[in-house]
Amino acid sequence: MQTTDDPKFVKGLQLCQHFYTECVQPLLAAHFPNVPYSAARIGHGSDVLGFDTPQSMDHDWGPKLNLFLRDEDLATLQSEIDWCLRENLPYTIRGFTTNFGHHDDGTANWAYIEEGPINHGVSFHSVKGYCGEQLNLDPAQALRPVDWLTLPSQILRTMTAGRVYHDGLGQLEPLRVKLAYYPYNVWLYLLACQWRRISQEEHFMGRCGQMGDELGSRMVAQRLVMDLMNLCFLMAREYAPYIKWFGTAFAQLPCAPKLTPLFDQILNARRWTEREPPIMEAYSTVAQIHNELILTEPLSTETVSFYGRPFQVIFGDRFADALYAKIIDKAVLALPKNIGSIDQFVDSTDLLSYPSQRVRLRGMYG
Repeated sequence: MQTTDDPKFVKGLQLCQHFYTECVQPLLAAHFPNVPYSAARIGHGSDVLGFDTPQSMDHDWGPKLNLFLRDEDLATLQSEIDWCLRENLPYTIRGFTTNFGHHDDGTANWAYIEEGPINHGVSFHSVKGYCGEQLNLDPAQALRPVDWLTLPSQILRTMTAGRVYHDGLGQLEPLRVKLAYYPYNVWLYLLACQWRRISQEEHFMGRCGQMGDELGSRMVAQRLVMDLMNLCFLMAREYAPYIKWFGTAFAQLPCAPKLTPLFDQILNARRWTEREPPIMEAYSTVAQIHNELILTEPLSTETVSFYGRPFQVIFGDRFADALYAKIIDKAVLALPKNIGSIDQFVDSTDLLSYPSQRVRLRGMYG
């Protein structure tokens, strides 16, 4: 736990950079000069995403490193390198302890010591093994459309965020380039499916309100806002993080200054007639962003009445159809037309978090 004597907060990726260059790298150079390796801070953690704050220091935060070795070196040298670090790392780096203990719930906490072996924050992997753990994929194999669709965006973000400090294996940076974003035709497919989601519920907000069900109308509005935000991530070619950091990451998108006030108005409105004007403007704004991408012919950004009913909609299916018509990859065209990716039909934390749970979903795509 942090105390009054603890050092002031710095961003975790910066601290990990110092940990590598000032502590780990010199030891590896001195004791294992002929062993190639890669060093990074990727994977889980608010620091990896760049969203850590002083509050983050209370658990699973501090000088950490992912150390990648060749498969044969991982099998024969991991214990030796681990012991070298335990025995020779300094007890502190820039005022922060390099030793970790554990809270009762298993999360890591700081544990200052002055003697004895260090329980350090360096984890050992092979690139192939790490990809198996995180993605259930072999990094040497080409990714098929079905592979992309069953990889949660939150996992892809953790694999491509963070920082690589050294890539002596020459595998980590190419992997991150490979995972940087969806292939073009898969992207079109995801955009089309996201617009389809919006089209399927955009008229429900007003209908619920018309029936006097303002709670139901507010719930539909919340779903529509979430769908619009996810669409914005897709249009910005950014992987969306999990819900804890969803709004924080959205605030960094170019469209956020325009859309965030509208979304606030939508969610804070007490009646459907009050939330309809801002959602109409949000629809038009997102439609304009679509047109600016020049993925399809320009489409009208004006909202209209839903088949004569007193509810304004953008008719998102127009955008879905136009995007789908631009797909030329036969493997993507063979996918179920409106299913989308795991992020578009699953919200189970366990399913999104653990690769072994996701393998069976590939059968949905034929």
